[in-house]
Amino acid sequence: MKRTLTVALTCGLALSVASCAAQRRLLPFGLGGEKEKGAVATEGQRVSVLTFDQQLAPSAALAGRDFFLPGPQAANAWPLPGGTPENSVEHVIAAPNFTVAWKRNIGAGSAKNRQVMAPVVADGGRIFVLDGESTVTAVDAQSGEVVWKANVRPDERERGQRRFGIIPGGSRAADGGFGGGVAVGGGKVFVASGYRSMSALDAATGAVLWTQKVESPIHGAPTVAGNRVFVVDVDNQLFAFNAATGDQDWSHRGISEPARIMRASSPAVVGDTVVAPFSSGEVVALRAANGTPVWQQVLSRTSRTSALSELRDIAGRPVISRGFVYAVSHSGVMQAMDVRTGQPRWSLPVAGVNAPLPAGDVVYVVSKSGELVLINRDSGSVYWTRDLNEGRVRQEGGFLGFWDRTVRPEWSGPILASNRLVLVNSDGEAVGFDPKTGAQVASVRLGAPAYVAPSAYNGALYILTDKGELVCLR
Repeated sequence: MKRTLTVALTCGLALSVASCAAQRRLLPFGLGGEKEKGAVATEGQRVSVLTFDQQLAPSAALAGRDFFLPGPQAANAWPLPGGTPENSVEHVIAAPNFTVAWKRNIGAGSAKNRQVMAPVVADGGRIFVLDGESTVTAVDAQSGEVVWKANVRPDERERGQRRFGIIPGGSRAADGGFGGGVAVGGGKVFVASGYRSMSALDAATGAVLWTQKVESPIHGAPTVAGNRVFVVDVDNQLFAFNAATGDQDWSHRGISEPARIMRASSPAVVGDTVVAPFSSGEVVALRAANGTPVWQQVLSRTSRTSALSELRDIAGRPVISRGFVYAVSHSGVMQAMDVRTGQPRWSLPVAGVNAPLPAGDVVYVVSKSGELVLINRDSGSVYWTRDLNEGRVRQEGGFLGFWDRTVRPEWSGPILASNRLVLVNSDGEAVGFDPKTGAQVASVRLGAPAYVAPSAYNGALYILTDKGELVCLR
């Protein structure tokens, strides 16, 4: 079921159906589809997201109008999943030739009981990656040579206890752990694990410095800001750990959600505010020092045409840029919110599982149907939309053509690198698009599907494929 399989199901038949049928590509005859083209918002005005047939139409007022994009800047570190605590990097110098420099197998890829989900992070001349079995690998950024490996899985006895649900103080466990992620800061590599743990490793050697157990698996990567590490578990609980000791400073529990998307998000932090996304569709801002709630918004819309919209997960990282939080939910709400008050500036009916990309005067976002959308940052008006899957849609079927299904690639990204908007897809491509027009300008084969957006470091792009291979583009 790959990336968009739901992670948890309840025993009720209705919810099971809603969860298991939650991906259009898993159903025959293209069932489960949902139109995602919606309305245009104006500044200071909220667009109703309850309307059944909203269409995302380009604004006539923006037709032919140019917009500002900042020039590319050197990325001398990419220590967090989103590059910075705000998850905001506008334009980087990376992969100007758009060719593969090297590939390196770093461990276990995705399989039936494991998933590669962690974004690549980099600092101090090294790339840090997490494979499908909770092994962290440090790789030399220039040569691709492995420097060290460390595994944060529990020992066999503890894994057996977890398998049978006899975890002291914990809830019933699944047969294994998957997901998680890494971040770098202060000479440490912080590792979140699907095996219900948060750990800190020595960035130079991989030695374990501390480990804290939690009650539920963690599928998302941590965010490090100041002396704290922030991470969200699958029960929608946000934890703040002391980066030096591993002690838990505070926690905040959101609304529990029984089903979610098999992608995972990370909090965003600016100043003393941490913004956490939850699978319930909640976006919550809290004081980073003590967890006191500041504001809350729910990005949720129910469609009468698809059970997909019942999954409200905010699987893409929220981005804080120029005083606003940009976030998009799986159920079809994209919103720009004032980071101080949570007051929406504009809303659009876009459903997605990737982080938005604010850059210059605009915001880029990829919808779950494979549309690249360009939005005016101030007003929420749409410049244009581009179908990324044009020419890539294919039919796959069973015996003698019966039960054919339409297959469309899944896209991850984007990142703006050396004047290209770069995305990766489940067909095993890294593709560059013109950031002004959306036209395709470059493409390179990766050798395997990719579901994790690229990261930039020292003039290169690094991509982790689904089979556990790290690819360097220069």
